Amino acid sequence: MTKRKAVVVCPGRGTYNKAELGYLHRFHAGRRALIEGFDRRRTELGQPTLSELDGAASYASAVHGHGDNASGLIFACSYADCLAIDRDRFDIVAVTGNSMGWYTTLACGGALDATHGFEVVNAMGTRMHAEGVGGQVVHTLLDEDWRPIPGRREQFLDLVDAIPDLHVSIELGGMIVFAGSDAALRTLGESLPAGPGSFPMRLQNHAAFHTPLLEPIAQEARRSLPVDWFRSPAVPLIDGRGHVWRPQASDLDALWDYTFGYQVTRSYDFTGAIRVAVREFAPDCLIVLGPGETLGGAVIQSLLAIGWHGWDSKAAFQAGQADHPFVLSCGRADQRDRVIAAG
Repeated sequence: MTKRKAVVVCPGRGTYNKAELGYLHRFHAGRRALIEGFDRRRTELGQPTLSELDGAASYASAVHGHGDNASGLIFACSYADCLAIDRDRFDIVAVTGNSMGWYTTLACGGALDATHGFEVVNAMGTRMHAEGVGGQVVHTLLDEDWRPIPGRREQFLDLVDAIPDLHVSIELGGMIVFAGSDAALRTLGESLPAGPGSFPMRLQNHAAFHTPLLEPIAQEARRSLPVDWFRSPAVPLIDGRGHVWRPQASDLDALWDYTFGYQVTRSYDFTGAIRVAVREFAPDCLIVLGPGETLGGAVIQSLLAIGWHGWDSKAAFQAGQADHPFVLSCGRADQRDRVIAAG
């Protein structure tokens, strides 16, 4: 059997929601040792275990959505999904991720082991919850068929230039995630157009990620999370600038500095990361790890932006995806079995 070349894509915050409750139990009960290790560390820190959170009777956004809980849950689900990919069918040629997914990328790509990857995610999520300031608002640049709305990007960037303490946090496919102080977001809300759909949306339990407002958190991370946890990646890693960190050719001090410096305080270009993934590595497919399936839309929109495979709209992508899917989402029941090894 010829293996399909795959780039793995790791999701960020906001992907473990009501529908994902029980994800670890449903899909990864066989990885008890891994999850128990994460649980022991959270018990040491006085935090509820991932097993308790995942096994709760009901989902509560005030609990599951908080950074100190959400980050660990998402990392564990994503990392376990990555381990479960059928390596007889897929050859992983690179790994990338969105926002918090960069930390998962480091672990899935071998630059951090599972223990240190979880430690990084848990520490950063806890700090963001306790010390993070401001918030995020997401809005779309596209119409309902995922074609660019003329003039909208320029309109949004003009607002960023005009409003103090407002920044572009994430380039997210056909969306822009704004971040800034609460005052900046209030002013932004008065200026943004409505629609299509439910846009704009304030992202709950999110701080002003990827902006200079989080410099104190970046400084604390550099003080407490050591460079000697990092090692040469096993596969290429594509970061939030589109830069590729290659096996046996990466400066680990620079990788550490990016992770707890630029990556925390500067804009994250997820769109650019996907562009580099397909143009440089020419994969046969992109595998989006769980939990959830919301990141799949941003991945597809990133492909439409460069006309990958001639796709220029949502309808064109859906037609091309029908028989031989290019984007495979572990969080989708109809696609998971195409990715995950049996047993």
